[in-house]
Amino acid sequence: MLISFAFAQTAPAAAASGGDLMSTLAGMGPIVLMFVVLYFVMIRPQMKKQKEHRAMIDALAKGDEVATAGGLLGKVSKLGDAHLSLEIANGVEVQIQRSAVIQVLPKGTL
Repeated sequence: MLISFAFAQTAPAAAASGGDLMSTLAGMGPIVLMFVVLYFVMIRPQMKKQKEHRAMIDALAKGDEVATAGGLLGKVSKLGDAHLSLEIANGVEVQIQRSAVIQVLPKGTL
């Protein structure tokens, strides 16, 4: 019973305001514009950076000198699907995940 009174009270107000749709669309404009700017300023560059990192990891080869996220510098000695062996000193090898490599160094850096 209470709900029918509420609808009865709002029905004439909704019928009288014909420009309500335009004001709603105009109010949503800045929000849509904000999401478009957010996409081009934050999301798109991050996706591009992830794509470049994935290409770098896929292109790793034996003998490449790399830097890891943990700060290790070494030469790639063995490659696997998800892991690689990194020679950090003569006769000292550690296994790390491929995703831990953040940079391929120029040849002769180490």
